[in-house]
Amino acid sequence: MSKETVQIGNPIIRTKSRRESSVPSAQTRKTVSRLIDSMRENDLVGMAAPQIGSNVRIFVTEIRKTKVRNPALQDSLRVFINPKIIVSSKREVLGWEGCGSVAFSGLFGKVRRPYSVTVQAQDIEGAVFELKASGLLARIIQHEVDHLNGVLFTDRADPKTYMSTNEYRAARQRATA
Repeated sequence: MSKETVQIGNPIIRTKSRRESSVPSAQTRKTVSRLIDSMRENDLVGMAAPQIGSNVRIFVTEIRKTKVRNPALQDSLRVFINPKIIVSSKREVLGWEGCGSVAFSGLFGKVRRPYSVTVQAQDIEGAVFELKASGLLARIIQHEVDHLNGVLFTDRADPKTYMSTNEYRAARQRATA
C-alpha cells in the first residue's frame, strides 16, 4: 500500500530520523513495503522513510526506467536499514537531482557529490552488509541518507541550475541525441 509523499514544508522532512531498533520487525517490514509501493507508484528511483511520514532510518532504491530517467545501467531493488556512509571518494561529480518531496514544484537542480561511496546498513532480515556504489546508485544513496538527516537536495543544489521537469526532460533528450 503506497502512501502520499510528504512534501517540503512538513516538519518530518527536516527532522533527523531515529535508528530502527528492532530489525526485523513487523513494523520495519510494513515501512519497507510502503516505501517500495510508494517509490514505484510515484515513479522514483529511491525513497526514504521520512517521505512517507515515518521518522526511521530506512530507505529503498531501484534504478529503472522512469518518466524522467532512462538509465543505461539498471539496478534491482535494494533495502537499507540504519545506513551509514563509511567511505566517500575524493572525486566529486556534478549531477542532476529531483525529489519526490519537492514534486509539486517539479524542480530539478545540479548537486555536487562524491562519485562513489561505501555504505554500511542492515537488510530486511537484519543482516549487516557493506556496499560500494558509484555513479547514479552512489548519488541516490547519498540523496536518501540526506533525507534521513533532514537535508533536501535543494540545500546542496546550485540555484542557478534549477529547471522544471519539462526543461529537465528536454535537456536529457538533447544530451542523449
